[in-house]
Amino acid sequence: MRGYYGIGAEKISKPMNMGALIRTAHAFGASFVFTVDERYSSRAGYSDTSHAPDHLPLYQYPDAARLALPEGCELIGIELTEDAVALPTFRHPLRAAYVLGSERGALSPELVRRCAAVVRIPTSFCVNLAVAGAIVLYDRLISMGKFGERPLAFGGAPLPPPTHVRGGIRSRRGRPPNAA
Repeated sequence: MRGYYGIGAEKISKPMNMGALIRTAHAFGASFVFTVDERYSSRAGYSDTSHAPDHLPLYQYPDAARLALPEGCELIGIELTEDAVALPTFRHPLRAAYVLGSERGALSPELVRRCAAVVRIPTSFCVNLAVAGAIVLYDRLISMGKFGERPLAFGGAPLPPPTHVRGGIRSRRGRPPNAA
């Protein structure tokens, strides 16, 4: 799969949920995890049985203003609001950092202003932080082209993933490769 992504949360009130989110990110192959306005302790978030911070970077930012992402990485807020894009219709960026709000509140206005998009999981009420993160990461996995289309009918064979099409050979100087 091309690109990379990370996932994090702002103002965590339940460290065990953050531990589960970090473990899920590790399982889905995230490149990094982060917190905003909260210090994560693996002791407090003991639900991370994979010890994910030993295997992928954990960045902890004191506030939204100091959140630093790699160049070209889009910040995507996950929030249950009417004006947010529904997850099933959202095209994930190649380079993304997904951020969820706390279990007892919403993303701060400062963090929402930094987001390139805000996405909602189409549920009738909020779900657990770790569950929401897992849904978003699963959606990214199935929509980024690693798998083929689902069969049209139950019991049908899945289609293979599309074959990657490469472009023609290009020269840095702007002329065909074998031209003198």
